[in-house]
Amino acid sequence: MKTKLATLVLGAALAAGPAMADLVFPSLSYRTGPFAAGGIPFADGYSDYFTLLNERDGGIGGEMISVPECETAYNTEKGVECYEATKGEGALIYQPLSTGITYQLIPKATADGIPVHTMGYGRTSAKNGKVFSHIFNYPVNYWDGASVGVKHFKDVSGGSLKGKKITLLHFNGAYGKEPIPTLEKLAEVEGFDFNAIPIDYPGQEQKSQWLQIRRERPDFVIFWGWGVMNQVAVQEAANIRFPMENFMGIWWSGAELDVLPAGAGANGYKALQFHNVGSDFPVFDDIKKYVVDAGKAAGAGDQIGTVLYNRGVYAAFLAAEAAKDAQAANGTSQITAAMMRDAMESLEITAAEMEAAGLPGFGPEFNVTCENHGGDGMAAVAQWDAGAKKWSLITDFTPSDASIVGPLIEADSAAFAKENNIAERCN
Repeated sequence: MKTKLATLVLGAALAAGPAMADLVFPSLSYRTGPFAAGGIPFADGYSDYFTLLNERDGGIGGEMISVPECETAYNTEKGVECYEATKGEGALIYQPLSTGITYQLIPKATADGIPVHTMGYGRTSAKNGKVFSHIFNYPVNYWDGASVGVKHFKDVSGGSLKGKKITLLHFNGAYGKEPIPTLEKLAEVEGFDFNAIPIDYPGQEQKSQWLQIRRERPDFVIFWGWGVMNQVAVQEAANIRFPMENFMGIWWSGAELDVLPAGAGANGYKALQFHNVGSDFPVFDDIKKYVVDAGKAAGAGDQIGTVLYNRGVYAAFLAAEAAKDAQAANGTSQITAAMMRDAMESLEITAAEMEAAGLPGFGPEFNVTCENHGGDGMAAVAQWDAGAKKWSLITDFTPSDASIVGPLIEADSAAFAKENNIAERCN
């Protein structure tokens, strides 16, 4: 039976253990704090998909699923404590939903033999499985996002960015600084002027940043924000009448809650996405029937089809598919974290698998290998229609520039391996 816990008091023992379920997928959530508005729908989607599998399918391979939830408040120290509090429950995989927490869990989870999936966030160079044995960031990473974003700016500029100005407006922390090396390299290759403007946490005051943008008049602004700073940035852009079609957020800055407060002023704002948007997928009908209408939803059931709820569902889908593969590969339904890791390292997501799960065309097909823990690095551009109050993908899923991103990943992961005396694997 799925275990749904209320917010855990830090350091308290979990109310349910492995005796209640054989497949344990801890949720390091944040339903409190300045980033709760984004953390809640993701956690709901993640939990609801596993509840669907329990209620409709009897779990995965006949084994029921538990999703013990631990509140991190997006605080790195609390996130690590949640990991320590839950890892002994038979955890198969972790989704930290925080770059700061991810950085701290890389050595811990590797030593403990538990895989970590940092889907579209975390340490980008973890894509190199030769160095990072237990960390996975498929299907896309931040450097892919920076590359695809710049590629889109180039397309709408007639095929050249020479002489253009691109500004990165970013959260002043590990997450927000991730794309800087890629954008610096892209500026060198593509011939545009690059500037980075940080926003201190939590980002409720951005007058000075947008005055600087108005003064410097960049052609494009790419935005790495999270939480309330997203709403503030979109509103400030509207206030100075920055062309919204030239303002693009990363996938953590492209949800409904980021644009609705600005009303008509947000019309035309763009955001990168690594999965589809909207509620027109069969899986959501099943979630409504088996989870929401049955009174088993993690939340109020009102987030279905929103960007971040969809992302939580997608994360759970990818974890469930790896679990199925682990069961098949090992001839047992009662898999371990080690089996889960091996399955993640050979994961292949096809169009047929997405369709079978009620998610046809939800994301790009991709596969994972020992050398490549990040997939094919594909993202699409979505645009906000303020009148219809909906996101729509306006491009196909597009690969990043491997000639730029690949060498950066190799260099960063090699430096990490040297600092930590890690011998490369996959030979």
